[in-house]
Amino acid sequence: MLDPQELYRLDPELPDLQRPVLMHALTGFIDAGSAGRLVRDHLLATFEHRVLATFDVDRLLDYRSRRPPMIFEADHWESYEEPSLLLHGVTDAAGMTFLLLEGAEPDVAWERFIAAVQGLVERFDVRLSVGVHGIPMGVPHTRPSGVTAHATRPELVAGRDPWVGTVQVPGSVGNLLEFRLGRAGHDAMGFAVHVPHYLAQADYPEAAAALLENVAEATGLVLPTDPLRKAAQSTRAQIDEQVDESSEVAAVVRALEQQYDAYVAAQDRPDLLAGRGGFPTADELGAELERFLADQPRHDGPDGSSGNASR
Repeated sequence: MLDPQELYRLDPELPDLQRPVLMHALTGFIDAGSAGRLVRDHLLATFEHRVLATFDVDRLLDYRSRRPPMIFEADHWESYEEPSLLLHGVTDAAGMTFLLLEGAEPDVAWERFIAAVQGLVERFDVRLSVGVHGIPMGVPHTRPSGVTAHATRPELVAGRDPWVGTVQVPGSVGNLLEFRLGRAGHDAMGFAVHVPHYLAQADYPEAAAALLENVAEATGLVLPTDPLRKAAQSTRAQIDEQVDESSEVAAVVRALEQQYDAYVAAQDRPDLLAGRGGFPTADELGAELERFLADQPRHDGPDGSSGNASR
């Protein structure tokens, strides 16, 4: 393997972060409701941050499969949306700095990229790595967002019941990173928020808020979600209005509500918030993920985000 450190450039003046958390939200794979992207955007818009490492995307991206948008105006090229893959130092509401790895999921050199990230984990003495994204599920938008947790050690997800047995799904850099970090003795975990399958292609801030709340609980970071919750209320009102206009859609939502409520009653739990349960069988989950991937546009944006989700 070529030297992984050649994949990135470090800021020459690195801060002393005192065993930080690393959060990663790479785009380009499954992210129903744009949940992971909304988390990333919220963090960078809300908190002070600086770039600590810049990855060489020319070595990691396939531009022909994800052609970056360019704007043509009258008689000239006005702009180019340059792809990036960055490691930020972000300061939370309590003044604690954590790391945020965001940008396009690499198309190539996965093992070399993961070795590079593991090197950064060791360089910064990261105490816990956490990945976030959304997955499409047969759940209604009228109930709390469930979040599935997974980790390299059972102690990291203690108190959370598994919601599926064994299932084969397409690989991703984020999930492989968690796997490799665990094999190397580093603590790593991930949260997958359950997004109603009929909203998988739209921005769903309710899901992003649920992800952040789970990350805050797991890491001790102070990550306010007020803007996301406000956006979620507005989105909920729009969804309810659209559901009311279609008897067929309303019938689907009622059926999902009955399924959800029956599951909760059977588990004798007040809700599924924080990911303490789920619905599909392993085969159903795999099929749902495959359907979601098949629905994705062929040409993504430069950071891997799809171009047809509402903004």
